[in-house]
Amino acid sequence: MADPDAAAVNALRLIGPDPANWVADRPGVDHNVVLVGGGQTGSALSFALRRAGIGKVSVIDAADDETSAGVWLTAARMNLLRTPKSLVGPELGIPALSFQAWHEARHGQSAYAAIDRIPRLLWAEYLSWYRHFLKIPVRYRTKLLRIEPADGLFRLHLEIEGQPAIETARKIVLATGFTGNGGPYIPPVLSALPRTVLAHTQDRIEFAALRGKTVAVIGAAAAAFDAAGVALENGAAAVHLFARRPHIASVPITRVRGYPGAYDNYRQLPDAIRWHQAIRFRRTGSNPTIDAIQRAVAFPNFHLHLAAPWHDARVEGREVVAYAADGTFHFDFVIAGTGYFVDPGVRPEIAGFANKILLWRDRYAPPADEQDAFLGSHPYLGEAHEYLEKLPGEAPYLRDIHVHNPAGFVSFGLPIGDVPSMRRDIPLVTARISRDLFLADIDSHEQRITGSIAADFPEEIYASAVWKGAR
Repeated sequence: MADPDAAAVNALRLIGPDPANWVADRPGVDHNVVLVGGGQTGSALSFALRRAGIGKVSVIDAADDETSAGVWLTAARMNLLRTPKSLVGPELGIPALSFQAWHEARHGQSAYAAIDRIPRLLWAEYLSWYRHFLKIPVRYRTKLLRIEPADGLFRLHLEIEGQPAIETARKIVLATGFTGNGGPYIPPVLSALPRTVLAHTQDRIEFAALRGKTVAVIGAAAAAFDAAGVALENGAAAVHLFARRPHIASVPITRVRGYPGAYDNYRQLPDAIRWHQAIRFRRTGSNPTIDAIQRAVAFPNFHLHLAAPWHDARVEGREVVAYAADGTFHFDFVIAGTGYFVDPGVRPEIAGFANKILLWRDRYAPPADEQDAFLGSHPYLGEAHEYLEKLPGEAPYLRDIHVHNPAGFVSFGLPIGDVPSMRRDIPLVTARISRDLFLADIDSHEQRITGSIAADFPEEIYASAVWKGAR
């Protein structure tokens, strides 16, 4: 049987060996770059930095192992990815490293052609192959507790295998997913419910325990429909999904994925346009995919409540009594598919300087009909996803922390940290890290560039051909 990795091996041969690490060593620095998060973004950035000749890069992840890292085998519950299969992923311009090449090498071209969108579990398998094939080391069971700015570098307070440790780094990339600059949003109406009867879609939910139970799902985006579908597939007696709006969002509200001009240059748009696009998204709602809806409605015991926000919810006996706009209901369990909030101040790793980070509300005053506290709490990011200072000169170290998670939504548009953002954003971040590290040690590099260089050959090799004039 032919080696399915043969084309990928040959592709790496043709691009040549990885460049040697050119970053000047500094005393007391353990890592030039620490990538926080070992999922698809952290892995792809690690490879990109390696190919840029940047050494001493460390990828850390709090998860126990790769099966519990990222979202694809944990919080993600869709059967199919929500993005087209043709989008560029972590291959970084090397076709033989793409999902299509990986899939066709194992299943054939016709099998790939038959796929409408990529199955989630296949995507997870591909990412595992990508990490192992490219030998990207991820330090699992390594949790970032706190970032401490200190004399031109960062002291990283870590918990490694349950033990405290401190390491130093010059650059940090927060590839930390939806919770990286905030956390799961639990609306006030659900806040009094104990966690014995309430979960967020971000949580690890024991769906098998919901067999024979009546379940409520709050929210109408894709994650909510996915949770409803999994609950029904695990034998829930009934699932009721409650949407605030009178219809399910069915029209894409951002067109920037549709053509590179808009997507590639989104960061250059005026603040007013970027804010308006974010407002449109907020007001229209996030689209579930057709298959996510069909997955749930295929069950006769699935019930959809439109224009039915909850006004109150309380535990009575062993049940949750919900008072919704369309009636009073009794449930055994509630799943909040209510998205995420953004508030850098609640993240312990950056809480010590969160008040110094420039936010959108500090930079842009929207018109009265476009006020939105949620959008205003997002960090106003620089050209390469870096934090900016609220007050110039107060926290210059912020430019060395790059945010590659959905907190970049208002600054860069949808999406950040998922498959479509890889082609645009990974080269952006890599190039800025390279530039900053190079310029920070310009004196050393200038000496290397202009220093004495040993001759490759003696003058005698061309002496016989030197023109001496007519004789």
